Amino acid sequence: MEDRGGSFVAVRRISQGLERGNTCHSTSGAEVVAGSAAWLGRGLSCVCAQRRESDARPSFDLTLAQEECLQRLQNRIDVHYDSSVPEHQEALRALWSASFPEEQLSGLISEQWKEMGWQGKDPSTDFRGGGYISLENLLFFARNFPKSFQDLLRKLEGDRSVWEYPFAVAGVNITFMLIQMLDLEAVKPRTLVGATFLKFLAENESAFDLLYCITFKLMDHQWLSMRASYMDFNTVMKSTRRQLENELLLEDITRLEDLPSYRLLTR
Repeated sequence: MEDRGGSFVAVRRISQGLERGNTCHSTSGAEVVAGSAAWLGRGLSCVCAQRRESDARPSFDLTLAQEECLQRLQNRIDVHYDSSVPEHQEALRALWSASFPEEQLSGLISEQWKEMGWQGKDPSTDFRGGGYISLENLLFFARNFPKSFQDLLRKLEGDRSVWEYPFAVAGVNITFMLIQMLDLEAVKPRTLVGATFLKFLAENESAFDLLYCITFKLMDHQWLSMRASYMDFNTVMKSTRRQLENELLLEDITRLEDLPSYRLLTR
């Protein structure tokens, strides 16, 4: 996962409204304002990739099914977004259609993308922080939990900050954070949280996408609870990660749907 610095986009609220292995089981209006801090890459690494003493654990052995499912997920993580690939173009168009079904997209490079919280008129420049899988995550969220997706996109719930986090860029940050938290680029998990997640992945090939949806909704819940503004984003992400790690290690969790934060999602 490459690091990069850059600018962020804060969104000012104007009104409410707006393949390897096959043993896995299938299963409002806003004003966009540029800033000068790093939301992706270098800025995010400080939040998500830092090593703590509690993470210094030996690697965990995997079953054959878990190894194959991890390899399949790693293959997805390794795919960079490529604006010249028709499949990637169609996924981006599908994301727009799922986000704003009432509004026709003028092109893959358009000022309209800022409405979703991308940093500029070309979303492909933001995918460098999370790769093609970050687009897949957003699309999975939009298709499987459309109400929660729209609530977050349009900031429909809660007493919102004047300066809100940009939805799409936050989504890429969440993908990056989960990859780091679960240690998904390692040959074997080196944390109990990562090993626990692979048990869920072996039962549900969409486990990473589902955990992404849970995490996004949890992050927004934390945002509202902390009455955060855009300068608090890193603090909110740290809090979200801690809460997620704690929930994944609860004794009575046998599937991701058992996580307490799953109940925040609505379809």
